[in-house]
This record gives sequence, structure tokens and C-alpha cells, in this order.
Amino acid sequence: MYKALYRTERPETFDEVIGQEHIVRVLKNQIASNTIGHAYLFCGTRGTGKTTMARLLAKAVNCTSDGEKPCGCCDNCLSIKAGTFIDMIEIDAASNNGVESVREIRDSVNYPASVGRRKVYIIDEVHMLSTAAFNALLKTLEEPPEGIMFILATTDPQKLPQTILSRCMRFNFRRVSENQLAGQMKAICEKRGVEITDSALKLLAVNADGSVRDGLSLLDQCLAGIDKVLDRETVLEFLGTVSEGFFLELTEKVCVRDTSGALLLLDEVLAEGKDVKQLLNDWMAHYRSLLIAKYIKDAENLLNMSSENIEKLKRQSQGMDLATINSSILTLANTINDARYSTQPRTLMELAIVVLANGIRDGGAAPTAFIESAPSAPIQKSSKQIKDRMAAKPSESEKLQAEIPSKFEPSETQEIPPWEDFDEGARPETSQEVQDSELEVKAQVATQPKVGQDNISSSTGSSYEMDELWERVWDRLPEHGSISMVRMNTSLAGINEREFKVIACSDFVRDLAEKNTEIITKAVADEVGRPLKMILRSANDAANLEETAVKGNNSTKDEEAKKIAEALESSFNIKPRIE
Repeated sequence: MYKALYRTERPETFDEVIGQEHIVRVLKNQIASNTIGHAYLFCGTRGTGKTTMARLLAKAVNCTSDGEKPCGCCDNCLSIKAGTFIDMIEIDAASNNGVESVREIRDSVNYPASVGRRKVYIIDEVHMLSTAAFNALLKTLEEPPEGIMFILATTDPQKLPQTILSRCMRFNFRRVSENQLAGQMKAICEKRGVEITDSALKLLAVNADGSVRDGLSLLDQCLAGIDKVLDRETVLEFLGTVSEGFFLELTEKVCVRDTSGALLLLDEVLAEGKDVKQLLNDWMAHYRSLLIAKYIKDAENLLNMSSENIEKLKRQSQGMDLATINSSILTLANTINDARYSTQPRTLMELAIVVLANGIRDGGAAPTAFIESAPSAPIQKSSKQIKDRMAAKPSESEKLQAEIPSKFEPSETQEIPPWEDFDEGARPETSQEVQDSELEVKAQVATQPKVGQDNISSSTGSSYEMDELWERVWDRLPEHGSISMVRMNTSLAGINEREFKVIACSDFVRDLAEKNTEIITKAVADEVGRPLKMILRSANDAANLEETAVKGNNSTKDEEAKKIAEALESSFNIKPRIE
């Protein structure tokens, strides 16, 4: 009966283990000095060698050789390899997770080893045990009888109780590097008389994602379909993906706004039976390669492609700015996440192409807004646009102007009324009272002094630019990844004596801003001279508010939604789409 590569190529000695040298060194020293513990915990991702290392340790403590242990040649080592050694008990906690199974273990430990020096219990996927099972194991795990050893293996140590963790010697298994994986697979191919190209090896190692078992499974699949030579094109065929040339062409069509050409190109590839989810992952990896090529001069060692394609990639990266790459990665990341649970991943990928090709920097796979201006136009957050829109509506502008004292000009803060979830007890109930309250707050804000800056409103009465205020706030914050992303994709929509209102371009940016709420509110407080509460919304939230108002025929909400929509359009050049 044929056995898979990951079973036949298991290491038989510690020296054959790859990627876990830090663990091998400790275990070898313990065996040499006869200081082996009674309970071990092996943690790490799938396929990194936890079960293999547990069996090697069981071999080592029962090996009868006088030399280095395990020898792999004595009767005990051979019995453990064949799975017939009665003093090594392997238990799958995923299927034996009840307290009854643990009680059987607790009863059996009272019997000493029959053949070997130690009786070894290997419990795989130990995090699947129930709470009662863990409690039943505690005392035995802490003080087992003489000659008893426990080796626990898990991919999720966070689920283990602290009482278990404190009783074990813990080892964390690392992901195996691509070079080590490629070297092992090359040795296996040479043993089997198969020629494999370096590019094919690197592609297999990349897709293994640090897992030896996954890498050997992929290699096993590829070897079954070839005779003597395994090249990159064959690996791509088995993986269900395409060459870099496809992603270079697809990205080029997206950059030049050729939506039709990009969709037709995708259709041609899918007609060949390629996997949509794999294409999404590889396209996102392509944008990662663009990022690397843009900022690293000699990136050949970091990019898994031919020298010809690397040159094309560099030229393509030079024609793209960071904002475009950032927006594309966010869009594809959200699309991949949605496609994971969708029955229509092709539709999601086509939507992502349309979004990217039309320059919609939404950061999501299914945006609720579209760009009204030219696709290549950058996001503008100018308060002049807001003033222009106010001037285009004389009835509203004149009404507001008549109620404002002559020393104050209308400002963009009047454009956005309080949000729906503001303190209901503090908000006026009628529209006229709302306007009066806003005008009063407007005057107070205009005369409020700032700390370390010029006054928000000058003595001459000219209104401050909220864009400029927002930029001064960000100048107080450190420059790092998340802060920079929030800065580029948010706009100050309004401010009063209690709160300031912020609109984010996407739900992702909104969530990112929420994680930095403390430092943002502190920067605003330092700028305006008093603490204010931040009210944070995304473009999707505003669109939902408008839709709810229209469906419910609520005049107050409807008016608020219209003004929010106007602010969105003016600040981000986007218009909520309400069906």
C-alpha cells in the first residue's frame, strides 16, 4: 500500500529534523545528562513536526543503544517506528476528549513500562479536551508515577488552562523557512530520480507556508503527474493558479482603468479551470511584490519570479503610488475574507476588479459608494468645496446667514448636525431649536482659544478651515503605519462644544481609528484647548442612515442624512448610493 511522502519521509533521528534546531539542542542535552522531564508541551502551527518530535523523544528515552539516541536501529526504535511499541500510547484528544478517556489514562499509569524504560503518553490536539478532562488530568500530570512521561501537542495553546501550562515544559515550534523546505524537497526528488527546477522548488516552498507536511503533500501531488522533470509550469497547473505574467497584465489593465479588458482576461483564465480563491491570494501577493520592488532596490531574493518578470514588476511599481497599492491590498484582503464563506467567489473577484479599476479607494470588496469625479483624481478634503455647495443652495445658505451674528461667517461645522446617537437628552427636539443651538455652539467654538496655536476663529470673525484644523491635529501625532492610514482616509465633519465628528472612508479605517481613539482625542484636546468626545462613522454608516431615513419617512433624520451625504461628497468626492 502506497504511503504519502509526509509519512515515509519522517525524520528517524534528531539530526534529520529541519527548522527546529533550538528544540533539538535542548532535548539532546537533557538526554545526554539524563535530566528528562515528566511532562512536555509542544506548541506550533500544523505540519511543523510536533508529533514527529514527540515520537523521536519517545524513541530516545527507550533506546537501548550506547551511542547517540535515538539510534533508529534497536528493537525499541524499530517498534516505535512500526507503531507496535506497547509502552508508547498515542491518543487523539479531538476524538477522545471526554473525562472517561482521561480516567483510563489515570488508571493505566499505575502500571510500569513492560518493554521499554519509560511509558510515554502522547496526547495530540490536547486543547480539544473538555474542562472535566483537564481537571481529571491535573494531579497525574503534576506527579506521575516513576517511569511515566506525558507529551502534549497542540496548535492552539491559548485554549489550555494555566494549571496545565504550569505543569509542562513548553517548546514552541517555528515555521520552517522556505530555503530549508526547498532543500528537503530537492533531496527527496534526487532520491526518487526526479529532476526539479529551482523555480518549482521555490514555488512549492512558498505555498507550503512554513509547514513541512503541506510542502510534502504538494510535492507528492506534483510527482504523481510527471515522469522525469518537474518545472514551474507544472507546479502552477497543480496549484490551480497562473504565472506572474497574468497578474502583471491584470494589474496593468486595472491601472489604466480598462475594466472591460480586466474582466475578459479573468474570464479567459477561469475558463481554464483555475481556482478563484487561489487567484485572489496570488493577486494580493503580487501587490505585496509591487510594494517590495518599490522600496527595496535589490529585491530579487524576496521575489519568487524570473528576472524578466522582476524588471516588469519594478517598472509597474514605479508607476503606482503608495496610496493605490495600499487601497488595492485592503480591497483584496476584504475580498479574500468574504470569498472564504461565499458560494460566489468569482462575483466577488469581479467586483474587486471593478472597484480597483474605477479608483474607488474604499478598502472593501463591496463598497456602497462610487466616485463622481475623474477616477484618477485624489481624495480632496477642502472646506472650499463645502462653501461652494452652500452657495449653490441660496435658500438654505440665506436662512442660516440670517440667524448668524454678523461677526461670524457660516462654517462647515453647520453643514453637519449632531449624529443620531448623540446624547438625546441634550439635543433640542425641533428643527428650529437645533439650528439655534448649533449657532450658539458655533459662536462659542469660534471664540474658544487654543493651546499652542492661533485661535480657532480669529478676532476678525473669519471661520477656521476644518481641514487645516484636522491637519494640525495629525501633526501632533507620531508617524507610523496605522496612524498614517487613518490620517489619509478620514475627514473632520463637524465640531461643537462637546464632540467632534469624524468620517472614515471605509469600515476598516473606522475600526482602525477606534483602536487609536485615545491618542486622537488627546491630540484634538491639545489643539482646541479642551477635551472633546469623538463620534466616529464610516461612509457605509452614513449611507445606511440616509436609507433608513428615506424608508421611514422621518423628516428630521432625512434632513440630517442629506447633510451628511453632502459632507461625504464634498470631503471625499463620494456619493452614497441609495437604491
